[in-house]
Amino acid sequence: MTTPSPALPPAVRDRVRSLAPGELPAYLYDMAALRAHLAEVRAALPGRVELYYAAKANPEPEILGALRPYVDGYEVSSGGELAHVAKAVPGAPLAFGGPGKTPAEIVQALETGVQRFHVESVYELHMLASLAARHVPERRIAVLARFNLPVDDGSLDGSSLAMGGRPTPFGLDPDRAGEVVALLTDGTYPHLELRGIHAHLASGLAAPEQLAVSEAIVTWAAALAARHRVPLSEVTIGGGMAVDYAAPERRFDWAAYGAGLARLAAAHPDLTLRIEPGRALTAYCGWYATEVLDVKGSHGEEFAVVRGGTHHLRTPATKGHDQPCTVVPSEAPWPHPWPRAVAQGGLVTVTGQLCTPKDVLARAVPAPGLRAGDRMVFGVAGAYAWNISHHDFLMHPRPGFHFLDAAEPGTGGEGRGTGREA
Repeated sequence: MTTPSPALPPAVRDRVRSLAPGELPAYLYDMAALRAHLAEVRAALPGRVELYYAAKANPEPEILGALRPYVDGYEVSSGGELAHVAKAVPGAPLAFGGPGKTPAEIVQALETGVQRFHVESVYELHMLASLAARHVPERRIAVLARFNLPVDDGSLDGSSLAMGGRPTPFGLDPDRAGEVVALLTDGTYPHLELRGIHAHLASGLAAPEQLAVSEAIVTWAAALAARHRVPLSEVTIGGGMAVDYAAPERRFDWAAYGAGLARLAAAHPDLTLRIEPGRALTAYCGWYATEVLDVKGSHGEEFAVVRGGTHHLRTPATKGHDQPCTVVPSEAPWPHPWPRAVAQGGLVTVTGQLCTPKDVLARAVPAPGLRAGDRMVFGVAGAYAWNISHHDFLMHPRPGFHFLDAAEPGTGGEGRGTGREA
């Protein structure tokens, strides 16, 4: 059975009710809640742990700007993200990662002044060195070599998405560490500087597992530095903090993770540790609101067909879950002469407008009496939602975007905010 969304903030509920049918679907972002969450995360982290935001999770300019006071920088994974983030938060430190970097993207990053390159292969290292010598010969480029490290203690077993510890296209095999260290320290590539190690091994880990993975990465990096007698000043331990769509109230334990990172940093006083979360920072501030177009029965099951669908909110299809949702009953009189479609049972499956049976947002939603014209609001929609969706399939209208701030006196609790089309 689909889990209900967390309680709708008053500003979100009021904005959902105020929107005309033609203004739906719409994404609504609770910016006050976002800032409060970021402040809690920042306070939980020790001072020697840097916080970079993985822009791929949600690159809306308003989101990127709201993050700026709380993060040390941004991680980007393409030339497009690089240009977008550099424009949205000019001057912010950037780290460039991801497999399959093209020569044009590397040149773009060099000329933009990217501070860190996460190198994924020996081939990429050769390419970066050549392009750096040609385009920015006056600079030394900081490199973090990304490794796909094995983790044998079972801490990756609960991962919803593994990028390491098994065959993947991400990072270098550990047995190439000696070759990479030599290329970066023996004078072969004087334009490059080995600054540290990067390892992002998995997503969807709870705090104890995430801490165990972090300790394994830092221990491996320290041993590598000792073995080759090279100084390392930074270790990036990635992101992947769990977001539980089935139980949105159960959030990642930032306090426990921060305490563990403090112990880890104290044990390695010469290292700066860096984390790169994305989803866990922004998921809870976003909501996808839409309208029920029809309610119908089919072979003993009831379906609610809503405006929009997985071409706007791809998350449940990509992760194979039911998106938590809430019904906001319409208070307007039924405007048509024909009977209003109404759910006859207690549970409905919510689908979108696409011509595919895979266009399912949530199954077994407790919605007795759900009617055409009612609104449905899907929570935990602030990350990997609109930006990963196949927007142009069937060419339906794109959603609106509303960035809601805390209510001001005299607003009646509606809050203030900006709205725009995608």
